[in-house]
Amino acid sequence: MVKKELFFWPLGPILRACGAVPVDRSNATATIKSIISAINENDIFHLAIAPEGTRKPVKRWKTGYHLIARETGAAVYVGYYNWGKKEISVGKKWELSENPTDDIRKIQEYYSTLDIQGKHKNNYITH
Repeated sequence: MVKKELFFWPLGPILRACGAVPVDRSNATATIKSIISAINENDIFHLAIAPEGTRKPVKRWKTGYHLIARETGAAVYVGYYNWGKKEISVGKKWELSENPTDDIRKIQEYYSTLDIQGKHKNNYITH
């Protein structure tokens, strides 16, 4: 999933060859549904989400990743970039429940134990 604005020449054909799919981010629900329908049963699917502290402060996490993972059977790993310690980790595999809000709360609690520092400290919110 890559924002559709990046599919210009010559980058577009390269992204497509790598298996990237252009995403119109103006309609989140339609985006999630199209991703779920595009993934075949035999596909290996990886979803990376920009970590907190890289772009802007995030007060409320979105739940689209949860729906995509549950509908496609994709594994969720709670990885991170720790700019303070210069560490990158895939993290541990996280088993999702039926409740996205509860899962987000538990994941945030887990992250709070890791002493992670975002690249831009002002953009990282500890929950």
